Amino acid sequence: MKFVTAIIKPYKLIGVREALTAVGVSGLTVSEVKGFGRQKGHTEIYRGAEYVVDFVPKIKIEAAIADDQLSQVIETITKAAYTGKIGDGKIFVYDLEQVMRIRTGETGFDAI
Repeated sequence: MKFVTAIIKPYKLIGVREALTAVGVSGLTVSEVKGFGRQKGHTEIYRGAEYVVDFVPKIKIEAAIADDQLSQVIETITKAAYTGKIGDGKIFVYDLEQVMRIRTGETGFDAI
């Protein structure tokens, strides 16, 4: 099993969720996060004063998937989140050793 984490632009969330559902990803965890990478933040003007916003709002999507779904999930997220501009995001993949559904006690892929 693999654990996939994707950091994307907030307005791309609905498209990514729909695309992942279409390829069989059964569950997602979504968090609102802030961060910066190559974007380095931006400046805004509030009540006439200019200030720097260091952390840019992003969405973090997490999903536990089967090993054989990995390439399809990465391709799906990449296509759905792509804008071609800086700040499109990143995808991280981790090995997932164990999963357990608390309610039923199921483990492994059955718990997903």
